Amino acid sequence: MNMSENSERITNFIFEIGTMRKLLRSHRQALLTDDLSDSISSHSYRVTMIGWMLAKEEGVDENKVIKMCLLHDIGEVRTGDHNYIHKKYVKEFNDEVIQAQLGTLPNNDLEKIALEYEERKSAEAIVAKDADLLDQIFLLREYAWQGNQEAQIWLKGKGDMNENVQYKNLKTDSAREIAKKVYEVAPSDWWNNLWTNTNR
Repeated sequence: MNMSENSERITNFIFEIGTMRKLLRSHRQALLTDDLSDSISSHSYRVTMIGWMLAKEEGVDENKVIKMCLLHDIGEVRTGDHNYIHKKYVKEFNDEVIQAQLGTLPNNDLEKIALEYEERKSAEAIVAKDADLLDQIFLLREYAWQGNQEAQIWLKGKGDMNENVQYKNLKTDSAREIAKKVYEVAPSDWWNNLWTNTNR
C-alpha cells in the first residue's frame, strides 16, 4: 500500500472503532437494566485501566496488556455483543473478523496482539482477560449497590453456583485480591474524603 492507501485504511479503521461508543452491551437484557452509559467503548476503557494496574502488580509487559485490553472487544463492532443467552445460539468467526479488521491495516502488530489475546497462553493475555472479567464484577457491584436484584444474584453466584462466574475464572493473584475488595468496598467510597460544600 502507498501512503494515501495507508491513510485511507487508517481513517476507515478510526471511524469503525468510533462506533464502539454506540454499541450497548447485551447483558442489559438479562440484568434488566437500561444503563445507556455501558457501551463496548466505556467497557474497553475501564478494562484497559484495570489491565494496566494488573500488569504492574503481576510484573508483565504493561504495553502489551494495554493493547490487548484496547483490542479485546473490537471485533464486536462487526459481530455485536453476545450475552450468555446469545452464545448458546450464535457462532462468531473471531479469526476472520480479526484478519479482516486488523490484518488489513498497514502494520500487522495489532492483528498479532489480538490473536495472542484470543489464544490466552501468554502471561499478558491472561492478565488482559482477568481485566475483562474484573470489569464485569465492578459493574455488577455498581448495579447491585443501586438495588438491581438480578445483579446481586450474579455477583454472588447464580443457581447451584455459590460464587460469581467471573470471579471463579480469574487466574492471577492480584485480580482475585482486587475482586475480593470489590465485594467489600462501596462504589462511592472513593469520594468519601473529597467532598465539601465550600468552594476554594
